[in-house]
Amino acid sequence: MTNTVISSRTKDVVIGFEQPFRVIGERINPTGRKLLAEEMKNGDYSRVEADALAQVAAGAHILDVNAGIPLADEPAILAKCIKLVQSITDVPLCIDSSILAALEAGLAVYEGKALLNSVTGEEERLEAVLPLVKKYGCAVIAISNDDSGISEDINVRFAVAKKILERAQDYGIPASDVIVDPLVMPIGAINSAGRQVMALVQRLRNELKVNTTCGASNLSFGLPNRNGLNTAFISMAIASGMTSAITNPLHAEIMQSVRGADVVMGHDAECSKWISLNRDPNAETRERRGKRGGRSRGRS
Repeated sequence: MTNTVISSRTKDVVIGFEQPFRVIGERINPTGRKLLAEEMKNGDYSRVEADALAQVAAGAHILDVNAGIPLADEPAILAKCIKLVQSITDVPLCIDSSILAALEAGLAVYEGKALLNSVTGEEERLEAVLPLVKKYGCAVIAISNDDSGISEDINVRFAVAKKILERAQDYGIPASDVIVDPLVMPIGAINSAGRQVMALVQRLRNELKVNTTCGASNLSFGLPNRNGLNTAFISMAIASGMTSAITNPLHAEIMQSVRGADVVMGHDAECSKWISLNRDPNAETRERRGKRGGRSRGRS
């Protein structure tokens, strides 16, 4: 079975077929967050710090860090954010940018084995990103689109993933360090999007034997009660073999779905994590009191 190991200075996180599902926290991203973008641009990282700590407390195993702010020095800001987050948490990081210089700036200051987000099947991107992956010994998310765009045909998306995997191996990058994003399409626009991605995840797992991830909230784009749909999707994706996802761990229903799916899939030994997180904190006290009360009544 394929295991992908991501690490911080002090902690390893294993993404794998027989491992618990790994949540990659998405909150440190200024896209669509005007206040966060303005603060980061002005050198105020207090919200980045708060988001990092809150996501880890909520159960995130890895944190995605993105600094994509128009007209800002993205490489410098991304490097500062990575250093900050690594100074206050022990979880590994996913370095997220479409700009090559920003990716390298992040990798240069990272301590451990990072996850890089991302490479596509576009020739220019392959030739630029894969040498970085090899140079820094990181893992990488491979997105299943290429120069022709995003295909609705899962056979085409599978072929792109296979191409990226083969090119990575040409650079000496092991398959275990490539995590494929099969691309989750909005189900409001493509009614079969859910079935498509689950069928593709199964093929990627069975035929290429690679780990998978996705931007889970893409499925619900444009629809009401997005959390309801995202919660249903993520548990079904886990059942189909997906091993990680970029999502918001601050949504309690998402985390409950992940933990419940881990139990059902046999990835929570003896249900110990589920029990520890869901046990009534007052139950033991009430039980002790009940026993004492019973003994007292028995003696009277």
